[in-house]
Amino acid sequence: MSESNTASRAPVAGAAQGRPVMLVAGLVVLAVLLLGALIGPYHLPPKDVLRLIALGLSGQETSGPQATVLFNIRLPRVLAAALVGAALAAAGSAYQVTFRNPLVSPDILGVSAGAGLGAVLGIFLGLPVLAIQGLSFACGLGTVALVMLVGRAVGGRAETLPLVLCGIAIGALAGAGISLLKVLADPDDQLPAMTFWLLGSLAGIQRGDVWLIVPPMLLGLVPLFLLRWRIGVLALGEDEAKALGVDTRRLRWLVIGSATLITSAAVAAAGTIGWIGLMVPHMARLAIGARFDRVLPMSLILGAGLMVLIDTLARSIATTEVPLGVLTAVIGAPVFLVLLARRNTGWS
Repeated sequence: MSESNTASRAPVAGAAQGRPVMLVAGLVVLAVLLLGALIGPYHLPPKDVLRLIALGLSGQETSGPQATVLFNIRLPRVLAAALVGAALAAAGSAYQVTFRNPLVSPDILGVSAGAGLGAVLGIFLGLPVLAIQGLSFACGLGTVALVMLVGRAVGGRAETLPLVLCGIAIGALAGAGISLLKVLADPDDQLPAMTFWLLGSLAGIQRGDVWLIVPPMLLGLVPLFLLRWRIGVLALGEDEAKALGVDTRRLRWLVIGSATLITSAAVAAAGTIGWIGLMVPHMARLAIGARFDRVLPMSLILGAGLMVLIDTLARSIATTEVPLGVLTAVIGAPVFLVLLARRNTGWS
């Protein structure tokens, strides 16, 4: 009885210890969001931004060039960057604990390659932007569904390794399809659009696009949050998790499905963006410990802030916008090497 009481109090105590760190991180992210709304080719003074946001929140009508830039261009892009970063980071943390491997990223099962193939196909067919995003989202989900079916058929009950290998194989096939479409595309019109999308960008985000990516992200994040205690048990290993009463097989499929859903939504909105899902969970574990119930919300906070910061740099450091995938690699690789050098991410 005493052991049960101690176990039930442990998560509460751990959560209390992590709250100050999350609170500080949340305040920093709010500052980064405000910074992202201020910085851009069109100068917006801070006092005017705060005034316009206050008017908008109060329901009063806003007009003028500053309001147009802020509410139709700058804020939708900042919010979309925050959502994409949070989604990729949450998916990365869920995949890493599920596969018990700190080198796993959200595209481990081919979702990025599949979503990329859908977007490139949409560009090749000359579809409108909304249809391209929808096709990208559907192909991302379809690719992982195919991986799961093949992996289950090939691997039987010992499914983790065959699942990853099938993801690599089918992801390679999707990559080959992308290459073929790039060869067949119009080099003056379609090929640049394909290349720019595959490198990642939020340049085309509008206010309506933000509301389109919110539902699938919430649909994937809610199960991860509700089951975060059980998901954390997966890090103990298959036998230990089963001994604690966790249906590891069903839980693993649920985590994969939820993480794939939010990753597909993020890739459909912003293109292929690497390193966020791999690097941010390591940062979260370094800051707040290895328990998944802490790592998940911390990854959401850090992923949102980092993605907004990177997107702000992408549209402000040069006259031509820098693709997000380039910046995430330039920033992510050195930071990840530093994190590995610390050897204190909770997996040692």
